[in-house]
Amino acid sequence: MSAPLVLLPSDEVPQDHLPTNSSNPLRLGPGLRILSQPSSKGTNHVLTATQAGLLTTDAKRNTVSILSFPNRRYIPTVNDFVIAQIHHSSVDFFHCMVTPHTAHALLGQLSFEGASKKTRPMLKQGELVYARVQSVGVGAGAEVELTCVNPATGKADGGLGPLTGGMVFDVSTGMAARLIRASSSSAENTDAIEGLVVLSELGKKLESLGGFEIAVGRNGKVWVDCSNAAESAVKVTIAIGRCLQETDQQNLHPHDQKKLVTKILRDMKLVS
Repeated sequence: MSAPLVLLPSDEVPQDHLPTNSSNPLRLGPGLRILSQPSSKGTNHVLTATQAGLLTTDAKRNTVSILSFPNRRYIPTVNDFVIAQIHHSSVDFFHCMVTPHTAHALLGQLSFEGASKKTRPMLKQGELVYARVQSVGVGAGAEVELTCVNPATGKADGGLGPLTGGMVFDVSTGMAARLIRASSSSAENTDAIEGLVVLSELGKKLESLGGFEIAVGRNGKVWVDCSNAAESAVKVTIAIGRCLQETDQQNLHPHDQKKLVTKILRDMKLVS
């Protein structure tokens, strides 16, 4: 196994750090771009970093990406999942806040599964959507465009669309990236790769209360919904948010994450 590698913007990815699963095409995650495609069987992709961070790979999925540093400011990247808040609407677009103190992103009013002029969602200021970054433009001040469907299928894959109920918690962009990567990795490798057991531990302990649903945005937002927990819904939601935020802020190891989950759930009288 290759040693961990930290890259800076414009650094080239060494060939011996790329996954070698020839049965699947190489898939790029956030933070990388292709300079050249293989021209023959004996040549390889040439990749460079577009942001600073740790190079991460998934051999089974044949993916490679950059895991950004925890406190890095979020910069929209095409295909990122984000949690955006509606600021206002115009004739054709919802104008959304993705990060504070930046220009609003545009979300087409028909960019929802099955949407037409008659059936499009009537979203109001302050409401939330789970969206994918569709384009970021070129140059300073370029508009970011969002969509709530997979362009290839027209479907709301991955839970895209309006987020109703629940609560939103802030985490670092690094933690958000870890949560997304962990959820997309194979189950048997998740803990070893990411060192994250907090969600699986919460899932085990809260199963009897109806479980929970989350959506993670690369912009450092985590939406948590526990509506199945009935009268305990608010307490369960707050407990999950606390566990995620404290794991992030204290950079807890797996053993400490388990202890934290037990402590918080007991403090809130959700488990005995």
